[in-house]
Amino acid sequence: MSDQPGSILVYVGLDRFGDGLMKLPFARAARSTWPEARITWLAGKGETVYAGRLRDLVAGLIDEVIEKAGIGLAATELLHRPLPDRSFDLILDTQRRAMTSLVLKRIRHRRFVSGTAGWLLSDARPPRREKPPAMIRQMLDLIEAASGHPVEPRRARVELPDAIERQAAALLPGGPRYVAIVPGAGDRRKCWPLERFTALGGRLESPVVLLGPDETEWHAGLAGALPQALFPFQATALGADPALSLAVARRLKAAVANDAGMGHLLAAGDCPLVSLFGPTPAAKFAPFAERLTVIEAQSFGGDEMAAIPVDAVAEAVDRHLRG
Repeated sequence: MSDQPGSILVYVGLDRFGDGLMKLPFARAARSTWPEARITWLAGKGETVYAGRLRDLVAGLIDEVIEKAGIGLAATELLHRPLPDRSFDLILDTQRRAMTSLVLKRIRHRRFVSGTAGWLLSDARPPRREKPPAMIRQMLDLIEAASGHPVEPRRARVELPDAIERQAAALLPGGPRYVAIVPGAGDRRKCWPLERFTALGGRLESPVVLLGPDETEWHAGLAGALPQALFPFQATALGADPALSLAVARRLKAAVANDAGMGHLLAAGDCPLVSLFGPTPAAKFAPFAERLTVIEAQSFGGDEMAAIPVDAVAEAVDRHLRG
């Protein structure tokens, strides 16, 4: 088969919000590798945010989304053919459970690529032999195996509605070199101390503070401590909408974020990123950013986020601005 299959099926179990953000580089890489293919995203075990909250972000990357398909749930599925009226040139199996892979192989296809059982069931393998620790890198290996070429996800731009781009431009007008600080995370153990973010913001000429709905109680204190800062999500009814967040990311010169979903959104906007890690492994969860600096608490003798000094983060931001 040529490197340009006409139809591609991507299988996932399900996608919650964080999953969808982490998988955006994979969706971009698939589109950039096969620009003319019809790509179907199949959530076999549940829902996917690509059919809901993140629909706008994958509108130009994925052609069809199927969710709650009931595929990959039980061994009895081996007794019949899933999607009996469909066939695909290529199936990319992003999970590694043998039973599910065997069920997927019953869907009509020309090539099947899967990392299950050390690629034993796959029609192709990636050039690397070892399993990479990063989950997104494991997914990108599927594309490299199928295409025979290194992936270039950033060639496929996430297209946003013009109205969203205009909204971001109004919130962050051209001119200043904006640097964002993103103090929140779903798990507060992953948050660098708020006073450290405040100290960092005080060193920036044009700080932008990105607060999600769970961090609105920080707004007044941060606004008082950083009077020069902009708070774009508090200045619009859209709030931290994913599409607006990505449009804002494109207007930044750099950003600092904890291990959280916003970091992955900033990376999807190709923003130079300083990513802070403590209790979670950066090797597994670091955003797939074009220009990324990872700072780990362990480098400073601790596992808690408070071990990371302000000077180290400020120096990393300066390097991105100079670069």
